[in-house]
Amino acid sequence: MRWNDLADARCSVARSVAVIGDRWTLMIVRDSFLGVRRFEDFERRLGISRSIIADRLKRLVEAGVLRREIYQDRPVRHEYRLTERGLALHPVILAIVHWGDVQFAGEAGPPMLHRHKACDCDFTPVTTCSACGEPVTARDVEVRPGPGM
Repeated sequence: MRWNDLADARCSVARSVAVIGDRWTLMIVRDSFLGVRRFEDFERRLGISRSIIADRLKRLVEAGVLRREIYQDRPVRHEYRLTERGLALHPVILAIVHWGDVQFAGEAGPPMLHRHKACDCDFTPVTTCSACGEPVTARDVEVRPGPGM
């Protein structure tokens, strides 16, 4: 399968990777969840070329993950804000963060903590069954064809 074919595949992972599978794209999404909105701030935080940032922001806007909003008229400047589709990536980002914390943080511990505003407690993400509420691991899941297959 070629990279350009991923968006049309009958596989949710392939279609998702077609949108967010690039490392710089994921870093821009991460920064968006951390409140970064402006091109210059992405550039400063990521330390990558303007052309890469411009390309990834354009792709994220085209995919409906981010939207452009004018924040200055003269000259016209835009900021980038997460859409509902973009906000739906939060569990994905949390899962990647958790994996990185568990696999790579070492003795020093995770570089950032996540606090649940409602109960004021730090938490680690847990995948649960939407039907019974029990935690779910890879060994607890059976995959079968769905209606979109």
